[in-house]
Amino acid sequence: MGSLDPKGWNPMGNAVPITCFSVLSVYERFPEAADTAVMAPAEPSPIPHASQGSVPLRYLQISSFANSSWIRTDATVWLGELQTHAWKNDSDSLRFLKPWSQGTFSQQQWQNLQHLLQVYRRSFTRDMLEFFKMLQIDYPFEIQMSVGCEVHPNSFSESFFHVALQGRDAVSFQGTCWVPAPDTPQWMNKVIEVLNQDRGTRETVQWLLNDTCPEFVRGELEKGKSELEKQVKPVAWLSHGPTPGPGRMLLVCHVSGFYPKPVWVMWMRGEQQQLDTQHGDILPNADGTWYLRVSLDVASAEAIGLTCQIKHSSLGDQDIILYWGTKHISVGLIILVILVLILIGGAVFICFRRTRLATSYHSIPPPALQMKELTEARAIGLGMGVFYTKP
Repeated sequence: MGSLDPKGWNPMGNAVPITCFSVLSVYERFPEAADTAVMAPAEPSPIPHASQGSVPLRYLQISSFANSSWIRTDATVWLGELQTHAWKNDSDSLRFLKPWSQGTFSQQQWQNLQHLLQVYRRSFTRDMLEFFKMLQIDYPFEIQMSVGCEVHPNSFSESFFHVALQGRDAVSFQGTCWVPAPDTPQWMNKVIEVLNQDRGTRETVQWLLNDTCPEFVRGELEKGKSELEKQVKPVAWLSHGPTPGPGRMLLVCHVSGFYPKPVWVMWMRGEQQQLDTQHGDILPNADGTWYLRVSLDVASAEAIGLTCQIKHSSLGDQDIILYWGTKHISVGLIILVILVLILIGGAVFICFRRTRLATSYHSIPPPALQMKELTEARAIGLGMGVFYTKP
């Protein structure tokens, strides 16, 4: 899977007839590896917030081979539910997505690790093309990888390295060697045989999984503690969904704005869980929190008395319980009522304006009446001896 030799390795040229478990030190086979090693502290530091339990670090890679000349590889790194790094196809290095993505590694340590990963990536593409040619595998082809480790509160760690071909498990790294998955294609056995003959690469994989990965995780847990331990309470509301059929209702419970991601939501009747509850995918909000939609298809007559119950770490023992009953008003109905009130208010305002304008207009006497009133005023003025000049 790509040795530490900057020139890469030929999958057939490095074949050495040895047993999988008789492994030489990577530094004996590749002296230059000492220059690219990521030196970890001798004493492992304890997990700074054991209350969070075990936290896995996952390197996820997808490599697509449309043909021998069109190849794309993208990767992401996740610490628990947080994405911490990204590695795009057109980039030669991992990109930090968090201020603490480097953990407690020094700049030199990170550069050494980055260099090793760059060597791996170049070798991986070349080696896969060589395998495809050697085994006459048809294009297009896709390879997925999940690599990392999980660190437990007692400083014990477990590592994993799984490879899938065309969406199916194919091979994993266990102990000191590569092992085929059940029902792996026959040609994959030849690939695994070649991989297990490369002692240097197997030793490097062991070292990365068992030493470097746990130490890197502990450093990220320390530096990212405030964000990783963040607790945000959910907001929940109920609504109607599309009518499933005659005499039936789709009750929908919305839960949004919660963090961290794990949440328990269920439609209940008293203490009894409604097993027909349907859970959607937990989706990310723009602010980094999460959203979940949970629905239940029931007969209309049976909806009263149902509740939506929400459990989340931010709530402690204070679960959120929403009641569906005769007094329940859906969000859609509330919006409809508001719109009707706006329309009624607008109509009343228009009628009032028209009435006021009509009243103002009728209060002005017609011209004939105005002249009559003016003539009478003149006569009265003359009778009282007021000097008046006709205009």
